[in-house]
Amino acid sequence: MTAEVERVVVVIPARNEEETLAACLTSVQRASDHIQIAVTVVLVLDSCTDRSAEIAASFADVVVLAGEFSNVGLARASGFSAALASCTEDPKAVWLASTDADSVVPSRWLAEHLRAAGEGADVYVGAVVPVLHDLDAERRRAWLHTHPPGATLGHVHGANLGMRGSAYRAAGGFMGLAIGEDVELVARMRGLGVRFAESEAHPVVTSSRLAGRARGGYANYLTGLTPSLASSN
Repeated sequence: MTAEVERVVVVIPARNEEETLAACLTSVQRASDHIQIAVTVVLVLDSCTDRSAEIAASFADVVVLAGEFSNVGLARASGFSAALASCTEDPKAVWLASTDADSVVPSRWLAEHLRAAGEGADVYVGAVVPVLHDLDAERRRAWLHTHPPGATLGHVHGANLGMRGSAYRAAGGFMGLAIGEDVELVARMRGLGVRFAESEAHPVVTSSRLAGRARGGYANYLTGLTPSLASSN
């Protein structure tokens, strides 16, 4: 029998994201208002030298952790570990949701995760889309051409990922990877045979910047979109 979720924890790593952090935290709070389960938001400030701590302090209900990781995998792992350590509930009844500080989640984001959990999922892999109007016209056309309905299914993004605490623990948690920590964790979870749900419903909107925090990340993917992609068949 699938355990009911009794608590939701949202973990957000941030490294010098003062321009987007407030919008991210506001969107998570809005999503929290759409569910009837207690939500804890854990923000991990990783080697921040900007105003991120000051911005975070204006959100009274956000738990702020600070570290000098300079590594998104370690930052996520720190937040998830602290979250689970603070929960008194059975890990099976704790839903861990992950997003990024340069992203905005939709109002039904957590409701969508819990829908999947209620249908028996141990892990939820959701869609991520860039801010299309921030892309130049050629990259925007290329992105739209290469992303028909269903195109994002199977792709793993830490900006829209969720799992039961029990599944996270069984897999051993995030590794200290500078990139791909989300993909690597999900691969290990698939090896455990846990139940997955994947959906493009209620995608998270993430930054369209072309210079990212980590080499080889989403910004590099957007940079690689070329006019030839938009015209290919």
